[in-house]
Amino acid sequence: MLYLPTSIANQGKYMRSIFIKEVNSFFSSVVGYVAILVFLVACGLFLWVIPDYSILDFGYATLDNFFELAPWFLMLLIPAVTMRSFADEFKGGTIEWLSTKPLTDNDIIIGKYLASLTLVAFALLPTLLYVYTINNLSIIENNIDTGGIIGSYIGLFFLAASFTAVGIFCSSLTNNQIVGFLIALFACYLLYSGFESLSKIPTLTNGIDYYLSMVGMSFHYTSISRGLIDTRDVIYFLSVIILFISLTRLSLNRRTWDTATQD
Repeated sequence: MLYLPTSIANQGKYMRSIFIKEVNSFFSSVVGYVAILVFLVACGLFLWVIPDYSILDFGYATLDNFFELAPWFLMLLIPAVTMRSFADEFKGGTIEWLSTKPLTDNDIIIGKYLASLTLVAFALLPTLLYVYTINNLSIIENNIDTGGIIGSYIGLFFLAASFTAVGIFCSSLTNNQIVGFLIALFACYLLYSGFESLSKIPTLTNGIDYYLSMVGMSFHYTSISRGLIDTRDVIYFLSVIILFISLTRLSLNRRTWDTATQD
């Protein structure tokens, strides 16, 4: 039998308690259900009803439209999920209560991050029905691009994980949920599409445009969505996640330092 050191076992226990607390808190609020419902309804309307985007009018057994639109829907869903992660703690003063417990900043941050990511994955899960539906609507049996769809879902998960890290960080900057939502929305847009848009400026078409687009998430998401998992794309997303989790820790440390100084 494998025995873990007591400190590691306790750290896992504390992180798990934060994780469970966050998940329960989300589902005990009507806001959580509304956010997921709006996401799924928006996906359904754009993919099956609205003419310019409807898969039924597209004429091909493909989910390309979904994977093009999903990042924009996630850009709204994820800030709505993460906006209360730290903002509520600051506003209600419970962050000081948490600091008196045997919890490290990493326990709190990673517990909240994993809880938010789980909720986002829970929202994405019903969209797998689209794959089953498209496969059954296709005239030719098993005619869908399975490899491309798997790659696109992997890319979508990495994108969601990165957006979640950004949202957690933005929530740690303020004690107002709405402000946290707006900052996260802007930051996600900038990281996903902002650099891609800047790369299209005519004065930046002398080679800089390619490297500028590589800074954005859209470039790497599109790359993974082709069905080939490039380690450079995986490293990019992991680096973004680690960067924003580290920034969240710095933000918490700054608040703790400011509180201690005031006292």
